[in-house]
Amino acid sequence: QVQLVESGGGLVQAGGSLSLSCAASVRFFSNYYMGWFRQAPGKEREFVAGVSWNGKSTRYADSVKGRFTISRDSAKKTVDLQMTSLEPEDTAVYYCAAVFNRSLMGAVRVAEYAYWGQGTQVTGSS
Repeated sequence: QVQLVESGGGLVQAGGSLSLSCAASVRFFSNYYMGWFRQAPGKEREFVAGVSWNGKSTRYADSVKGRFTISRDSAKKTVDLQMTSLEPEDTAVYYCAAVFNRSLMGAVRVAEYAYWGQGTQVTGSS
């Protein structure tokens, strides 16, 4: 069983930065590919970024590439999402997710992930 708790959401002006963190309660954190997703009102949940079990392979949605950075700390069992140049279009509830997967390619589809956090709100104001 994996429990995920996100933190760090909030309100930020356009062009600003914000960091999210996800703490995982799991015995073998390195067995899991970790992802960040987001869901805006009226829209489907979408992949934002993912990081492999060893932290050496990352994937990003085209909409955030170059602005967001995902990283993981195996000792702390955390996954962070550093967001810069935030836009009003980035406004959404952001979710941390985990899937039992040690491949470097990981997963980008919602259905592939077995464990989810409760979400944290990020609001980018214009």
